[in-house]
Amino acid sequence: MTIPAGGAGTLGSLGETAVLARIFPRLPDAAAAIIGPGDDAAVLAAPDGRYVVTTDTMAHGPDFRLAWSTPFELGWKAAATNLSDVAAMGARPTGLLVAIVAPADTPVETLEGIADGLREACADLAPGCGVVGGDLSVSDALVIAVTAFGDLEGRAPVLRSGARPGDIVAVSGTLGLAAQGIALLFARAVDAEGHPDAALVPALRHAHGAELAAQLTPRPPLADGPAAAIAGATAMLDVSDGLVLDARRLAIASGVAIDLDGVAIGSAGLALEGDREEVLGDEALRGGEDHALLATFPPGTPLPGGFRPIGHVVAAERKGEPGRELRVDGAAYLARGGWDPYADWDGARG
Repeated sequence: MTIPAGGAGTLGSLGETAVLARIFPRLPDAAAAIIGPGDDAAVLAAPDGRYVVTTDTMAHGPDFRLAWSTPFELGWKAAATNLSDVAAMGARPTGLLVAIVAPADTPVETLEGIADGLREACADLAPGCGVVGGDLSVSDALVIAVTAFGDLEGRAPVLRSGARPGDIVAVSGTLGLAAQGIALLFARAVDAEGHPDAALVPALRHAHGAELAAQLTPRPPLADGPAAAIAGATAMLDVSDGLVLDARRLAIASGVAIDLDGVAIGSAGLALEGDREEVLGDEALRGGEDHALLATFPPGTPLPGGFRPIGHVVAAERKGEPGRELRVDGAAYLARGGWDPYADWDGARG
């Protein structure tokens, strides 16, 4: 369901109170909310006695380009990326806080579209989760910050630090498709000077819908987070910055090494230790923003949901030498991979 736009106007011309009056009816309610938006703070039920909490920020430039994403897609992605982090702890998402800063000349319809995306992502990916509050302010760039809460439902949280030698390494969700989507946008949705061109996006969506959808409206396998916890997962995280980077994070946190199966991943080229030239790896290894779930399970555990094996955990060797926490087909994988906003953003917006 999409609520019709509430009329013309910019954030600056209407002011905060009138804008919020337009936005609140579009936001999803949270089943866990005892007190929702309207007071100084929300009140959420915590039947487990504990809750998980995470936050993420999307900024125009390093995280999205307005020429390529619709407001609806921005709202969807802002919700999905945070919901995935909650699921990666083995929890069920229950509520979101959303803060938006935007230029004063931003059309109110932009915020209405973001609200619609938030609502539809919650309804589709995490029914019962909703927006319980947030903030609105002004800046020279559009920024969306989301804080998400989740209910562990009596289970222990699944941390990054619990993997043990002998465990199965498994993933649920797609690997590399989002990286293909962003590569297509940078290659084929830009003008002659290399600036993002909105006019070129519709044809690209038609020809490469799956790749662009994976990048712009990701669908993380949220139900598989709690399912993994119930099945006995020893460690888990959300693959947001690329399999190479996130698998290495899990290995370091657990004090182990992870050996990935190149065939299972579908990697086309690897960067191995020694004197060999680095070969560009497949997007499945080095791409980011998949928002798949990477987990480890005790040997012999039936893998739940959409999880599939892609490697195994081994004992760490030669600790303290960077790169040796991650291997592919037994060889240390030393190539840099994944997304780092401080290293990878070129300063452009568009």
